[in-house]
Amino acid sequence: MLNDKNYKENLKGLQILEVSGEGCANCISLMGMLANVVGSRSDVSLVHFELDENSKNFIEEYDIDRVPTVLLLDDGKEIARVKGYQPEEVFEVWLDFKISEYKNGKN
Repeated sequence: MLNDKNYKENLKGLQILEVSGEGCANCISLMGMLANVVGSRSDVSLVHFELDENSKNFIEEYDIDRVPTVLLLDDGKEIARVKGYQPEEVFEVWLDFKISEYKNGKN
């Protein structure tokens, strides 16, 4: 699991970063759905960051104002974000679109 001290060196490649908070019911539900969606893909990996009282640097860098927040990152650079719980079908469409949009913009 990522924390405020190690996140920079662990954000490599195309990743879904799930940001949650302790005791957040929607965060817990979202983690299972994200593992299912991302686990079936080869173009993106899943990482998790649980906020705590020591997460100041991370919160400021990624402008996190609520949990759950899901970030699509490339080498730690934000490509897109979605806040709150998303149904699996909606998230899959969003992810497909954002990855396609990003890859087409890079070429």
